[in-house]
Amino acid sequence: MQLVSNSLTDQAPIGEKFAFAVMDPENHVTLSSNISPHLAWKGAPPQTKSFAVVCVDPDAPTVGDDVNQEDREVPSDLPRADFYHWTLFDIPADQTEIMEGSHGESVTPKGKRGPTAPGGLRHGLNDYTSWFAGDADMEGEYFGYDGPCPPWNDSIPHRYVFTVYALDVDALPLDKDFSAAAIMEAIKAHKLDSASITTSYTLNPRLAKG
Repeated sequence: MQLVSNSLTDQAPIGEKFAFAVMDPENHVTLSSNISPHLAWKGAPPQTKSFAVVCVDPDAPTVGDDVNQEDREVPSDLPRADFYHWTLFDIPADQTEIMEGSHGESVTPKGKRGPTAPGGLRHGLNDYTSWFAGDADMEGEYFGYDGPCPPWNDSIPHRYVFTVYALDVDALPLDKDFSAAAIMEAIKAHKLDSASITTSYTLNPRLAKG
């Protein structure tokens, strides 16, 4: 399979308009336009019955002690974990493109609704659901696409891996648990093939200057 995009370039930084936040000289960060990117794919196996799209950041800090703290950086040798930004599934086998902005335009405090998505598709929960837990202004269930917002003091750029999966089922067998963990388990059980684009993003001014 091959995945291409009019919005993203493989092995290059992701554009600010596709991010959850951008750098701000006074407050470190401010909210961005948070637009979902264009994706298109080809070369799926003939037995494909549906597709799923996933965006994951594999560089999320596993310990938050230094995250977004003044006068320090998140160390580069800190163990990292996956942070899921988007899971979209039950894409029909005859659909091979997602238009820019079709699954996200702006930040929605307390999260976008789901799991129903435009065009009869379904969204899963992204990990801003757990990130904002306990925040009175932002806490909620975050379905659909929400773009990059790495710690503004992280010593490494974060990678954002967009993957399309060809699946052997018309619809993933999900009824109640729409967590990224549950969705990825279902995808792994029904995967025929996949293709990815890897981008990067930083909110650390020191790294951006470099």
